[in-house]
Amino acid sequence: MNDPKYHLDTLAIHAGQPPDPVTGAIMTPIYQTSTYVQAAPAEHKGYEYSRTDNPTRTALQECVAALEGGQYGLAFASGLAAIDTIMRLFNPGDHVIVGNDVYGGTYRLFERVYRRYGLTFSWVDLADLDSVRAAIRPETRLLWLETPTNPMMRLADIAGLVETVRGHPILVAVDSTFCSPAIQQPLRLGADIVMHSSTKYLGGHSDAVGGVIALNNEEIYTQLKFLQNAVGAVPGPMDCFLVLRGLKTLGVRIERHSQNALQIAQFLEDHPAVQQVIYPGLESHPQYALARQQMRFPGGMISILLDTPEAGRRMVTRTKLFALAESLGGVESLIEHPYSMTHASTATSDIAVPKTLVRLSVGIENVEDLLNDLREALS
Repeated sequence: MNDPKYHLDTLAIHAGQPPDPVTGAIMTPIYQTSTYVQAAPAEHKGYEYSRTDNPTRTALQECVAALEGGQYGLAFASGLAAIDTIMRLFNPGDHVIVGNDVYGGTYRLFERVYRRYGLTFSWVDLADLDSVRAAIRPETRLLWLETPTNPMMRLADIAGLVETVRGHPILVAVDSTFCSPAIQQPLRLGADIVMHSSTKYLGGHSDAVGGVIALNNEEIYTQLKFLQNAVGAVPGPMDCFLVLRGLKTLGVRIERHSQNALQIAQFLEDHPAVQQVIYPGLESHPQYALARQQMRFPGGMISILLDTPEAGRRMVTRTKLFALAESLGGVESLIEHPYSMTHASTATSDIAVPKTLVRLSVGIENVEDLLNDLREALS
């Protein structure tokens, strides 16, 4: 069920998830099996082994593909496993252009793992299309971007970047974890691959770790499908079931995340203890116009800059509803200090995040309770 006549909220509930043909169960079963009985050797046309395929995983992959407007979907054991599989498409000597503000785990994987195997990376301000154009080399094969970025909340013009690399043998891959397909669909803007940590907004309940990829190109899908099976970093059926369960409420959750975050961002922008609020839903965001154009909602992620690193550390330990924890995108609100937590791997690099930065993942609790929690933490 990947019919453009259906809206995202409908696809999230139905795509890839018909009633079970054996029992009529409305929920996709958890096929907790490692292998499948075959009628005869080398003649089986269905499922064979759960590293290769599993019916619960198939349902998740088809649903994610439909939500992104893609033909193909693949699920993995984590977001980094999904990124790692994409990177295995490339060869020693290939060059990658990367945004100079990415998740710390992405930076660690690229610089400390794949650079050792002969890939090279240029870290570029993707908001500057001329800089991107200047970074292209004959051996460039991938443009990797996040939008909004983690944690500086910078936006990348997906359609503009696609046009910038047009005519070159360069794939455009978008980490859209901060948004989910309820906010933006990079494939519809010309990207070749969209990737999510499904641990975050897709699952939405902080109870499953996973990653997903969606795309339209059959040749690239075939390569990635081979790698998914060959490398084996796949999710178990229970994790797939939990993400599927979360996807059913993605649309309504994203609306509430965004409503709460906008009110909180407005409150923080007027607070004397806060030096700067970085949120795509505020007119003060330098790319506010692009956010209005590219994103359906401004999302649930906010970054703020305080006076001193000490002020940031004090704030993150004083909240009661905003739990001090890594990750994001769950129904509960989280707060963290990226410099010493999720982005510690970048601390000595050229893309280090400010020590005074605090990141909020705004949940779907009552917004007045969240505002009071922040008010008390900043007092």
